[in-house]
Amino acid sequence: MLEVKGVYKTFNPGTVNEKRALNGVDLTMHDGDFITVIGGNGAGKSTLMNAVAGVWPIDEGSVLIDGVDVTRLSEHKRAKFIGRVFQDPMMGTAATMGIAENLALSRRRGRMRTLRPGITKVEWEEYREQLKTLGLGLEDRLTSKVGLLSGGQRQALTLLMATLIKPKLLLLDEHTAALDPKTAAKVLDATDRIVGKDNLTTLMITHNMRDAIAHGNRLIMMHDGRIILDIAGEDKKKLTVEDLMHEFEKISGEAFASDKALLG
Repeated sequence: MLEVKGVYKTFNPGTVNEKRALNGVDLTMHDGDFITVIGGNGAGKSTLMNAVAGVWPIDEGSVLIDGVDVTRLSEHKRAKFIGRVFQDPMMGTAATMGIAENLALSRRRGRMRTLRPGITKVEWEEYREQLKTLGLGLEDRLTSKVGLLSGGQRQALTLLMATLIKPKLLLLDEHTAALDPKTAAKVLDATDRIVGKDNLTTLMITHNMRDAIAHGNRLIMMHDGRIILDIAGEDKKKLTVEDLMHEFEKISGEAFASDKALLG
């Protein structure tokens, strides 16, 4: 479903601030894979996700989604393949519009607009049922402005919007990092339900080693713009935080230096 082949990305080339963020990354995701991505600051996690999403052009390599070469496609043209939830709960929704209106926008993504009524009765009921699955009481607040929601409620709504029309690929960019632990756990539970229900191919960046181990069927660790560890299946289920730290130190020759990941 996703092929990243020999991708390189350097920021500020030829200057004192030159930074090679991706250094020949290769990654293949099969249909239904749920991969968690862990690594320290500057490891290349978000850069990899932005390369897949088309936020900026890569220097070398290629990106294919479901067999389609999207390497030269702009971010907005890749949007028809991708659902995305950002770290900031304020992104991904229209704050001055109601919950149902935001869902309707997602439902119509990529479709022609008409002069027919914005939301049908059937859609109202569908949105109410979808919101019930989140367990946050939003099904009774369909007309409430999204800007009035808490960060957790907004992030859960964004997750629902990103998957309302099944995407080829779901990108979760540290989507619980800005939430308190209790709310983050609820959003992660909703993530597991939604991903499992539709068998969505999902790439989730997290700063939390425990979350990286607990969720998904495969885990990759990045360091200095490379994937240095790729664990799946039964081997992943047996992992502990201590195992990950040991593997990181063995492969990289360095101590893992991210308090967020260790203490999250």
